[in-house]
Amino acid sequence: MLRIAAWNVNSIKARLPHFLVWLKESSPDVMLLQETKVTDEAFPLAEVSELNYNVATVGQKSYNGVAVLSKQPIDVLARALPGGDTDLQARYLETFTCGIRLASLYAPNGNPADSEKFAYKLGWLERLRKRVVELLVSEDAFVLGGDWNVAPSDDDVYDPVGWRGDALCRPETRAAYRRIVHLGLTDAIGALSSQPHRYTWWDYRAGAFGADHGLRIDHLLLSPQLADRLISADIDRTPRSSERPSDHAPVYCLLQAG
Repeated sequence: MLRIAAWNVNSIKARLPHFLVWLKESSPDVMLLQETKVTDEAFPLAEVSELNYNVATVGQKSYNGVAVLSKQPIDVLARALPGGDTDLQARYLETFTCGIRLASLYAPNGNPADSEKFAYKLGWLERLRKRVVELLVSEDAFVLGGDWNVAPSDDDVYDPVGWRGDALCRPETRAAYRRIVHLGLTDAIGALSSQPHRYTWWDYRAGAFGADHGLRIDHLLLSPQLADRLISADIDRTPRSSERPSDHAPVYCLLQAG
């Protein structure tokens, strides 16, 4: 079996102690990280390598940053999302490991929704859609995992009315996400649970985690070949209650061996 996890750690240096504990205890075969917020040279390679993981990173000082950790060798296929030659933000890393393609992605937040940041978000998602078309044509098995910064429906938001104008929930954002999923991908968490209001992100303010005022914005999307191999998928809320936690919880899925 193959265990794949994704986690927006909101600074790998700030979360390193309990991240390493979680990584050792959960022991995914592949770990997709977002918002590492360090350059490639500053990534804690030694500490992660001690747990027998290979590492590939696309880093950026203080912002963004994605990484792939694997118990098997990693071939790096793309260090940026195609179609954005002038886009220097570290948001996409596509690899081949454990017999499949895996991309760790950190989609733009897009707020405020009346700014150029929202246009960048929609443009980035359209570039991703075009990349998914290419991947589907290749017929390779693949996973796109990470922080999509999209709450796909009102069932993924604790207060749909209050969040309606936010870039994570706007109709344009959800439509862009659906255009990707409807190409033939499977939302691993959504496919195995019809229970609404299960979240992966909670604001640090106003006791949001304790009140379960969250959003589901972290997703693992599977290609058709892997959807047939899906055994289970879930959200691990435990790290969110740690001291100085990330505001996101890890998501993970278990696949039958290919």
